[in-house]
Amino acid sequence: MASNKIKVGIVGGTGYTGVELLRLLAIHPDVELTAITSRGEAGMPVADMFPSLRGYVDLAFTDPATSNLNACDVVFFATPHGVAMSQAQALLAAGVKVIDLAADFRLQDTAVFEKWYKMPHSCPDILSHAVYGIPELNREQIKSAQVIGNPGCYPTTVLLGLAPLLEQGLVDFSAPIIADSKSGVSGAGRKAEVATLFAESSDSMKAYGVAGHRHHPEIHAQLTQLAKVDLQFIFVPHLIPMIRGMLSTIYVKLAPQAKDMDLQALYEGRYRHERFVDVMPAGSLPETRSVRGSNQIRIALHKQAEAGYLTLVVVQDNLVKGAAGQAVQNMNIMFGLPEATGLQVVPLLP
Repeated sequence: MASNKIKVGIVGGTGYTGVELLRLLAIHPDVELTAITSRGEAGMPVADMFPSLRGYVDLAFTDPATSNLNACDVVFFATPHGVAMSQAQALLAAGVKVIDLAADFRLQDTAVFEKWYKMPHSCPDILSHAVYGIPELNREQIKSAQVIGNPGCYPTTVLLGLAPLLEQGLVDFSAPIIADSKSGVSGAGRKAEVATLFAESSDSMKAYGVAGHRHHPEIHAQLTQLAKVDLQFIFVPHLIPMIRGMLSTIYVKLAPQAKDMDLQALYEGRYRHERFVDVMPAGSLPETRSVRGSNQIRIALHKQAEAGYLTLVVVQDNLVKGAAGQAVQNMNIMFGLPEATGLQVVPLLP
């Protein structure tokens, strides 16, 4: 009897987003894991590399050159930038949907992509039809999409934090929007690098990418789209000594008509039916541990009445709502499943 489950392939299953995809998809009731590729680890059982998956994933890694990804219904790319666009054409021709967790399909402007990622874009025709995968903003387009550019982790916090204001024209653009963001070290990936060694990153904190971070043009492009006007945006990311978690503090000058509005009610109304966006009670200070391991994002508002500013505090797990969880959320929408399928994970505490 033929299975009605979604046949899923993962290219690049050995990194942190790859294992997070595996953790979520292994118990997804409508998914059949079909292929997990790794050029360097071909033949190794997945559970040997990730003991947490023992008893849940019985596949071995396969070489991308011999893996039959065309037999899949959808392929996730948890790979470095440039890999998905090199394979997307063949997969789409075979009727396979593509969800890329790297940057290949996030930036519609190829010149901007090439400037920040130092490589030519090999399939601008596919890029032009790709959908930016934040379900809370682009759900209708995601439903019929063949290619999803899964957002970066920082952009998810900033865009969902600001969307209700921008959609209603409540921002004074005479001042820049400022995002001060902090991420755990897993955001740097699962590679050997001095900066993320325990002795280097523990008991310390630092800013990075101040002169320019790859997520800046991505956030700026999406903010401009939401606001329907060009705007100034300042973004400073920081590395903090924890494994996973992300907190963005966003400062925005309010337009005159917003100063006496009940912005708490605006946010609660905008996200009332969004399962994974939690607007916290007024005056809350959400912590990263409140979302650890889950697809939840939590937003708190703090009005600075005298200054005419709104401060937003946004937290998420950078590997889940910031990466793999949002990718699964997109997959559910693309295949007509209830959006929260496989994602009803209670955050881990302590």
